[in-house]
Amino acid sequence: MTEPSRGSGAETTASTVTEVAGGVVLPARRESVRLRTEDGLTLVGELALPRDREPVATLVCLHPLPTHGGFMDSHILRKAAARLPAIADLAVLRFNFRGVTSPHGTSQGEFGHGVEERHDLTAAMEFVAQRALPNPWLLGWSFGTEVALKWGLRHPIVGAILLSPPVHRTSLDELGAWAGSGKRLVAIIPELDDYLRPDEARERFAVVPETELIAVEGGKHLWVGEKQTRAVLTEIVSRVHPDALPLPTEWIGPLT
Repeated sequence: MTEPSRGSGAETTASTVTEVAGGVVLPARRESVRLRTEDGLTLVGELALPRDREPVATLVCLHPLPTHGGFMDSHILRKAAARLPAIADLAVLRFNFRGVTSPHGTSQGEFGHGVEERHDLTAAMEFVAQRALPNPWLLGWSFGTEVALKWGLRHPIVGAILLSPPVHRTSLDELGAWAGSGKRLVAIIPELDDYLRPDEARERFAVVPETELIAVEGGKHLWVGEKQTRAVLTEIVSRVHPDALPLPTEWIGPLT
């Protein structure tokens, strides 16, 4: 078991120890946000920041396919926002793509098949710039990886982390443009993915030789279960803020 993370000023009694697992939400500064797109839509979202210090880097989360239930609260992105501001000093920005509804509300517009969502990504990156959030990374999952790959190079990012990329909507030219771009590209591939498994992923991403491709043993497209969740979050943090590793399995202190 890794060392517990300690809340600021918390009493270290047995009654204040919380396992960092499942749906636990660790302390952070959380703010509902509205993003305005260049084509006139309002998108709903949330920004989560470390509670008592400045973030060292930023994750801009791009969620799975809306027509198959993907939204800003898809569990890996929700857990990243719930945990990583507290245990890894990261800012986490999540939002619903156009036409998508979640418990946070509904974003205006209609599903844009990965094309019109370029405006949504632009709105998110403008928000990052307005708030002076540091070292932004795109964190895409499934459909969100397509938006990242197709449009991410237009923006001042450190790189993109791709969870379960299907590479259905991304052309060979769009993918190849990442080669030599100076932007880091990290592809986290589940061993048992429904769409793109490690051997095929190595072939597809060969056009970007600098891609960091991580094959996760036993992983599946939806990353269900705490073991898979922890594996994914560890791989993310190892690229974005490796000094925060190993991620703690316990939190000492209040959750409010």
